[in-house]
Amino acid sequence: MLRGESAFTPTTVQRPVVSLLPPAERRRCAPSVAWALAVAAEAVAHSGLDAGAFAVVFASSDGDGDIVHRLCTALATPAAAVSPTDFHNSVHNAATGYWSIGAHSQAASTAICAHDGSFAAGLLEAACQIAIEKRPVLLVTVDLPYPPPLAPHRPVRHGFAAALALVPEADLELLVEDGAATPFPDSLQSFEGNAAAAALLLLAALARPGEALVRLPLAERTLQVRKRA
Repeated sequence: MLRGESAFTPTTVQRPVVSLLPPAERRRCAPSVAWALAVAAEAVAHSGLDAGAFAVVFASSDGDGDIVHRLCTALATPAAAVSPTDFHNSVHNAATGYWSIGAHSQAASTAICAHDGSFAAGLLEAACQIAIEKRPVLLVTVDLPYPPPLAPHRPVRHGFAAALALVPEADLELLVEDGAATPFPDSLQSFEGNAAAAALLLLAALARPGEALVRLPLAERTLQVRKRA
């Protein structure tokens, strides 16, 4: 699919069971956190490194829409009684806290939100940390659809989560520049509107042999990512 050889066919995907969390935290964590930790654990497992070897960057444009919806609904009632669990999960860096618990990681963690440029901002932050600290960085990005009535104001057709285990030896060159972002290919068009799914543009480049160049949305500019052969 990433190589453009087949179309994306949506199917129902169940919320992952985050086995690395203790039962109490597993019950409390929000859906976006569950997806973030699931893909993060997969990336670490495939990297061959220990989770503690990675600094972590979590990038999300919208955080958890279900939590936002429930908080807004609660605040609109006369009692304005907010669930302590929802309040606990409402902070944008909730995923970093759950990851440190589940992975037993004491490494540095960063949570980034940059609207439609959130994935590119996360990738740029990860690259800067790698260049300065000379250590692996785990980049995790996730954005899920909002429930009504918020959904029309931030249309997201498909949820998306991905994690990249990045190391200092990665054959990627980054440059912030002016210009338009790379459009989604036809096979992935239905992911437009999901800020985290901008990762698919990079993943599609990585899936193809040889050199490749993509431009990811980053505020009023773009992040050019060149993959060397």
